[in-house]
Order: sequence, then structure tokens, then C-alpha cells
Amino acid sequence: MEVLNNLFGDGMLAMYGEAILVTVKITLLSTLLSYILGIPLGVLLYGTSKDGIFPSAPVNGIVGTVVNIIRSIPFIILLVMTQPVAKLITGSKIGDDAFIVYLVIAAAPFVARMIESSFREVDRGVIEAAQSMGSNNFQIITKVLLPEAKPSLIVGSAIAITTILGYTPMTYLIAGGGLGQMAIQYGLYRFESDIMYISSILLIILVQIMQETLNYIAKKSDKRIRGK
Repeated sequence: MEVLNNLFGDGMLAMYGEAILVTVKITLLSTLLSYILGIPLGVLLYGTSKDGIFPSAPVNGIVGTVVNIIRSIPFIILLVMTQPVAKLITGSKIGDDAFIVYLVIAAAPFVARMIESSFREVDRGVIEAAQSMGSNNFQIITKVLLPEAKPSLIVGSAIAITTILGYTPMTYLIAGGGLGQMAIQYGLYRFESDIMYISSILLIILVQIMQETLNYIAKKSDKRIRGK
């Protein structure tokens, strides 16, 4: 009974609830903003490639290099390097809002590559059919590529959310909140291993819920035109 009181008494349930809400907020906002930046980058990567709809080797080389460089930097180092950016955008280098900035900078290039990969799965015949009917590049992107790649894009968003959620425990480094911060501050540093395990289990449950929900939506939305 004493163990249960330590784990769930004295406002601990409220702390778990608040930590879950903070984690969900950070994850969903970061994912949304990453896609807002990642979709245009993905379109550029695909469109300017050799087999793209508006090939341009110089643009593709520059964008691809920038994306690859950012993706190759470990998140903890990227967090330190981009603190001036977070300070400029949010007015602070610490806290949940600043951490969202760090996550977006880290995740947007990853999302861009997934967008590019999803577009490459679209049947080339469908794109050529749209071109033969006089569709311009913008119409091909909005009415062919995005609708045809939607199931793959939704599955990719599940991967992105899982990846971003896996970074959230690092909020403790910059005085942020969430389940990760709770697991480390209250579980690890205070030697309350039960709190650490419960926080970790809650993170796993969140990952499963988000991933299964998006996978279900992807299956339901798979109405792609099948090329012959």
C-alpha cells in the first residue's frame, strides 16, 4: 500500500496526467511543423531529381546536401548548435517551446526524405497521364502526387511521430516537461525506479496508440489509382 501511495498519491496522478499532455503537445506540434517544412523540401527533392517533374541538378544537389548534413548531426549536438535559432523564435533557449524548435529542425529533413520516398512510389504512368492531359507541375503535385501518395505519407507520419516521441525524454536537458523529464528527474535522479518504469510504459503506450491509429487511417485512405 505504501508503494502505491508513493507512486500514485500526493498529486502523482496529476503529475502523470500533466506529463502525458505535455508530451502529446510537444510531439504533435513538432510533427505538424516538421511536415509543414518537410513537404516543400520533399517536393523539391523529388521534383528536381533526374526523373522528377522539373529536373534541376544544382537545386537537387544543394537541397539534398543540406538535408543530409542536418540528418547526420546527432540530435544532442544539433540541440546545442541551434540554440540561437530557438532564442530568436521563442525568446528562450530552454523550455517546451524551445524544444519544439529543436525537434522541428531535426525532424524536417527526415520528413523531407520520407516525402520524397513516398512520391517515388507513385506509378509513373499516372504522372505521365496527367502530363499528357496538360496538367502543370502544381496540379500534378496537388492532384496526383499527394493524393496517390497519401497512404504512404500517413504511414510515414507514424514513423515520424514515433521518432519524435523518442526524442522527448531529452526535454530534461533544457528544463522542459513531459514523461521523459518525469522518468529522469523523479525516477532516475531520485532513485525512484518505479516512477521511471511507469513513465516509460506510458511512453510506449502513447507510441502504440499513435502508430496504430495512423496505420488504420492509412489503410482506410488507400484508394490509389492503379496503373496498368
